[in-house]
Amino acid sequence: MDVILVCIIIFATLFVPVFITKRKFGLLGLALAAGSVLSGIWGYDLGLVTGVFGIPFVSFTSAATSAIIIIFPAFILLFHGNTYKTLIGRIFGASLFALLAFAFLIEPLSHILVPQGFGADIYRWLIDNRNMIIGIGLIASIVDLLFTRSSKLSNRRRKH
Repeated sequence: MDVILVCIIIFATLFVPVFITKRKFGLLGLALAAGSVLSGIWGYDLGLVTGVFGIPFVSFTSAATSAIIIIFPAFILLFHGNTYKTLIGRIFGASLFALLAFAFLIEPLSHILVPQGFGADIYRWLIDNRNMIIGIGLIASIVDLLFTRSSKLSNRRRKH
């Protein structure tokens, strides 16, 4: 299968749940960063642990384990937190999340995918600019969190 098609499927798979749940990008983006740190710490070891369950340790197992560890904190927070009120906010937030998640997942994917043809150039560009995308995405996450307002209920509690 062409690398571009795989990338589009992964992007859409990351986009849709965030769009449907209307969750804000900021908290989910920082959860991806936490997942990336955890993946760096535990990724290889958990890949070896999967061998205990009869799954052979190959590059696919290691990449899948790393990808799951990266996405898991964001998946947990997908059901908690502030939401966007407008359709444009939902599209923008879900797009930023999918792009940032894809940038974090590009390294584990590079162990599985073998890019060829036109897709290879785009894939190589994504790998080369991965750190820049992650840096800008995390700054955008923090900015999004700064502009998040507290709920009306917590404001009432402070006044009394």
